[in-house]
Order: sequence, then C-alpha cells, then structure tokens
Amino acid sequence: LEQAVWIRLLERLPRHGPPQDAVRWVRNTVRGEARRARRTARHERPYRDERAPDPAGCPERAFAGADERRVLRAAVDRLPARCARLLTAMLAPNDPTYREIAGELGMSQGSLGPIRSRCLGCLRRMLAAEVVAPELRGKER
Repeated sequence: LEQAVWIRLLERLPRHGPPQDAVRWVRNTVRGEARRARRTARHERPYRDERAPDPAGCPERAFAGADERRVLRAAVDRLPARCARLLTAMLAPNDPTYREIAGELGMSQGSLGPIRSRCLGCLRRMLAAEVVAPELRGKER
C-alpha cells in the first residue's frame, strides 16, 4: 500500500506538481489504493499449473530435509538421557500429545514444558558450540 501511494505521487508530479493539501491527498490516495487492493484480492486466484511438478516434492528438497532431520536426530542423541528421551518423544512422527508423552515417559504432564525448555536450551548451546566462526581473510588479520 505504501509503495502504491509513492508511485501515485511520482506519477502526479510531472503533470500537476506537488499536491496543495498534502495531508488530504495522502489520505484520499491511501483510501483509494486500499479499495483497489481489496477489490483486486477478491478477484485474483493463485495460478497453479496442474501439470507442473510440485516444487516441495523435488529430490533436492527431499534430500536436504532428510539431511537436516538426520543432523537433528544425531544432536538429540548426544543430549543427556532425560532430554534425549523427551525430545525424541516430541519429534515422533505420530505427533503425540503432552498427555501421551507424559504417560510414555512416566513424568507429570505439567513438568514437560519446563523440562522441554531446558532441554531445548541445552540443544541450542550444544549446536551453537559446533558452529565454526568464519576465518579472517585479507586485511582483517
């Protein structure tokens, strides 16, 4: 919307110059552009060629996703046992509820959130320590 108003102003300047009452002009232009955007949004439909392959199903994305999941699972396995069990249960493909996870692990349902938070913090610190800082190049040395 903001860009459209700027374009309207730039289109106006060569013919009419700057508006006399700038506040009124901006208000009216914003309202007009908002109406135009609503009208356009009602009539537009996203284009999808049914014959085109689904980009989410391309082999490169599938490989990258599998690789990311493998790295995550390996990192979770290096956590302390309690955290590893909890996060493994939370990452289960059947998307279990907190009640199901608590029953499976023999923990109270109310303690899952705080423990999960601590475990994710531990995982975050562990992964941050594995990220290597880039080497200095050129004049930076």
